[in-house]
Amino acid sequence: MTSLFKKAIRAGREPLQSATQMPRKHLAAIGFVLLFLAVVAPFTPSGDVSANRDAELPLPQPTELASDALPAATEALTDNVDEQEPEVAQPPSEITWAFYQVRPGDSLSKLMTRAGFSERDAYIAGKTPEGSLTQLFPGQTLGFATKPSGELTEIQHKLSALEAMVYHHEDGKFRVERQIREPEVRIVEKSGEITSSLFLAGQAAGLSDNLIMELANLFGGVIDFVLDPREGDTLHVVYETLYLDDQYFSDGNIIAAAFTNKGETFTAYRYTDASGRLGYFNERGESMRKAFLMAPLDFTRISSNFNPRRVHPVYKTSRPHRGTDYAAPKGTPVFAAGDGRVIESDYNRANGNYVFIQHGEKYVTKYLHLNKRHVKKNQRVSQSQIIGTVGSTGTATGPHLHYEFLVNGVHQNPRTIHKKLPKAKSLAATEMPRFKAQTQIQQEALARLISEQQATQLAKLNTP
Repeated sequence: MTSLFKKAIRAGREPLQSATQMPRKHLAAIGFVLLFLAVVAPFTPSGDVSANRDAELPLPQPTELASDALPAATEALTDNVDEQEPEVAQPPSEITWAFYQVRPGDSLSKLMTRAGFSERDAYIAGKTPEGSLTQLFPGQTLGFATKPSGELTEIQHKLSALEAMVYHHEDGKFRVERQIREPEVRIVEKSGEITSSLFLAGQAAGLSDNLIMELANLFGGVIDFVLDPREGDTLHVVYETLYLDDQYFSDGNIIAAAFTNKGETFTAYRYTDASGRLGYFNERGESMRKAFLMAPLDFTRISSNFNPRRVHPVYKTSRPHRGTDYAAPKGTPVFAAGDGRVIESDYNRANGNYVFIQHGEKYVTKYLHLNKRHVKKNQRVSQSQIIGTVGSTGTATGPHLHYEFLVNGVHQNPRTIHKKLPKAKSLAATEMPRFKAQTQIQQEALARLISEQQATQLAKLNTP
């Protein structure tokens, strides 16, 4: 067929010969070629397409693909579509937060109106069965989250820096979630030397006033921080500091502490026993919580000590002074020296406002010249509970607390009676191995701090 086609082309290029002069087989080949061209020409690119649109030609039959070719064909089709029309990701809806501080007299309805929400939104939020939206207090913060359309999606009630209640708006009601933030805990070690008072030494060491008061309360059963401290005494404390978002938030718990007074060192370690009870104990496992405080108030100075022959400052006569006077500013908190029951809470001309507390069967403590009384007769009180404030009521020359201590009805010197009182409770012998294991790091830290302080003091003595 190919050779005949080539011969026909060559024959077309030569001068036309008469039919009678050409062999019969050549004439047949030329006829075949002409017939082929007549059929194919309309479909060639070089043909006139518009002239052949109405030609009634048989449609080609669809080619049947093999089954294993379908996935490849489908994938190729998908790829082409993706290349032509890429999908455009829709931007997520943006949530906007607005925070409002609760002011005196504010309610949920007022705050939501201020924030631009409808009364219906406030009604639905206020009907939430759980949570705290109906208990708002000045200083707290309320936050509202809205979509771009203005739809309320979430309410955050910030109770404190560490706690918040979150209300998620779903299907026309609110779902409540409580969120608690855990601050980062960092351990700090500080030491100080007494020059005049515990407070000044603590402040010089970089301790906060609250932490200094905690130290005073911790050792309040063994040290009188007015009369006992001497120049050169030292204090050491290992405690937690709390951080939020890498910013200082507050002091945490005292982990261990030591106070060296006139050469004797007192230690205290924070420990939770096997039954879950928390307390502070010395290295022998003895509780630092004694039956009575050495001093029953946040004192500043003592103006008069126990003196049976003391001359009364008002009546100018020799009258026994059966207690200790703690001079302090008016309003200074007065603490219960120990656990007990209030047996008297009243006023008279001599004592002014006074409170008497019974501790067990043998002991009674008395607190005179109070400005205000915070407890009533027959009320149960615990050690360090505030029972009143310092004043100058009754026969008094100035604001102070007159404190008395009685044993079986007999007045005793509050400064020395502690030596005669029963010893503090100790950890059980079976608890001591656990106590020593858990406080080993704290004991090592205190020992290091004490050693460093002693070396510093020695270097000062040897400096010419």
